[in-house]
Amino acid sequence: MMIYKNNLDGITPEMLSGFFVDWPNPPSTQTHLKLLKNSSKVVIAVDPSVNRVAGFITAISDGVLSAYIPLLEVLPEYQHKGIGKNLVNNMLKELDNLYMIDLCCDDSLVPFYEKMGMHKSNGMLKRNYEMQSGKFEKE
Repeated sequence: MMIYKNNLDGITPEMLSGFFVDWPNPPSTQTHLKLLKNSSKVVIAVDPSVNRVAGFITAISDGVLSAYIPLLEVLPEYQHKGIGKNLVNNMLKELDNLYMIDLCCDDSLVPFYEKMGMHKSNGMLKRNYEMQSGKFEKE
């Protein structure tokens, strides 16, 4: 049985291994924990049978009108079990007092988010892949 939490109590870097699949320059588990701690809101799914984080979602917010959901990830071995849906639904509950909640996703994921009441929109983005690992200095 998965446990969903909106805090990081007891979460260690060792519990965060395996995320950022297919990223050419993924963040370390220590950087991953730091980004979770620095997010305005976080919801994590913990598998207590192996003491491991199975999935997470983050939000950045002004706390007044808006929030942006930059990351939702579920470990490959836990996918297609409803964990992503539960993470999104829990995060939307955390943010339900705000006017706008935005996120960007690949076209293939639009139906997933539409099922949760979100609407397709246009977006713009810029990526600095040299900084993908979370390092703060360019090499």
